Amino acid sequence: MSTKNKNAAPAGKLPHVDGLRVAIVAAEWNGHITSALTEGALDVFKAQGYDVENQVDVFHVPGAVELTFAASQLIEASMYDAVIVFGCVVRGGTPHFDYVCQSVTQGVTALNVDSPVPVIFGVLTVLDEQQALDRCGGPAGHKGVEAATTALTMVAFSRSL
Repeated sequence: MSTKNKNAAPAGKLPHVDGLRVAIVAAEWNGHITSALTEGALDVFKAQGYDVENQVDVFHVPGAVELTFAASQLIEASMYDAVIVFGCVVRGGTPHFDYVCQSVTQGVTALNVDSPVPVIFGVLTVLDEQQALDRCGGPAGHKGVEAATTALTMVAFSRSL
């Protein structure tokens, strides 16, 4: 879902989920980006009336590759309705970018196939830092906001089954 030129949550249009519990896992690598994504997500939950101090837990891991492990452990803890992962991988001059992006994408996909808890992919894969900044409330929208709205929608979907 694109959020181009939409920097705020669509107030009133999101489903309300009683007793919601969400885990956010943010990579420390490119932390100025992942913290902006996390703040955007927290703003959505606050705007929708959730008590973020008691309903949303934020965890940190070193980098994007570690997001999958953390998400899998949080799913196994059976405490959360959704897990959001935030990372930022900037293309460099080596194939490392491709390996990291492939690893985290395949890991999150596998978790979504095999687990009853939706894992929301909030990993930016960009050519440069400016592209990442543009996705934290700039001209390309706010991917943190998008991830939170997706989490609410997917939890409501799961509960409707």
